[in-house]
Amino acid sequence: MDPLTSSLLLFFVGVVSGIINVMAGGGSSLTLPVLIFLGLDSALANGTNRIAIVVQNLAAVSSFKKEKYSQFGISIKLSLVTLPGSIIGAVAAVKMSDALFQKILAVVMIGIIISMIVPKSKAVYSDDPNKKISFWTHLSMFFIGFYGGFLQVGVGFLLMGALHYLMKLNLVYVNMHKVFIVFFFTLPALLIFIITGNVNWFFGLSLAAGNGLGAWWAAKISVKKGEGVIKIILFIAIFIMALKLLNVF
Repeated sequence: MDPLTSSLLLFFVGVVSGIINVMAGGGSSLTLPVLIFLGLDSALANGTNRIAIVVQNLAAVSSFKKEKYSQFGISIKLSLVTLPGSIIGAVAAVKMSDALFQKILAVVMIGIIISMIVPKSKAVYSDDPNKKISFWTHLSMFFIGFYGGFLQVGVGFLLMGALHYLMKLNLVYVNMHKVFIVFFFTLPALLIFIITGNVNWFFGLSLAAGNGLGAWWAAKISVKKGEGVIKIILFIAIFIMALKLLNVF
C-alpha cells in the first residue's frame, strides 16, 4: 500500500478509535491490527500506537477543560500511582507475549458487563473534588498502569470500572479523569518504546491526527449527552471486545 493511502487509512481508523477510547475503551483493538496489517511487527505496532494515544488524550483533556470539566488535583494524584506500573509494563511489553493478558482482560470485560446488568442498590455517584482516594483505588491504579504500559488495549475499561465503582464518580467525570491518567502514564511507556526503536513515526503521526480529532469531539459529546450515551457505547464496546479476545470471531 502506498504511503498516502496508508496515511489516510490510519487517519480514519484513528478518528473512530479516538471516539471509542474517550467514550468507552478498546479503540486500540482497531488500530493495532491495522498497524500490523500495514507491515509492522507486534512490538513496533504497540509502540507506534502510543503516539496516537498520547495525542488523543491530550486533545480530550483540552476539550474537557474547555467544557469546564477538570479536576487536575485528583487526576494528578491518581496518575502518579500508575507510573511505576506503566514503566514496568512497558519494559515487559518489549519481551513478553500478551496472550495470557488478553484472556484475563476478556474475563474482566465480561465481569464489567455483568455488573452493569445486575440490579444494585442505589449508590451515590458524585463529582466531589475533595473525594478521598481509598487504598483499593490506589492499588487498582498501580495494576492498571502496568497493564496500560504492557498492552494498552482495553485499559480504558479497567479505569472506568475502578473510577466508577471504587470512587463512585459519575461517568462524565470518570471519562474526564480517565483521559488525563492515560495521557500521563503513556508518556514514560512511549519513551521506552522510542528508546528501544519500536516506533514508526510516519504511521504514528498519521494515526495520531485521527485519534486527536475523534477524541476532541468525543469529550464534547460526553459532556453534552451525559451518562446515558456513555453507558450505551460502553456496553457495546465491552461486549464486542470481550468476544474478540475470546476468539469468538
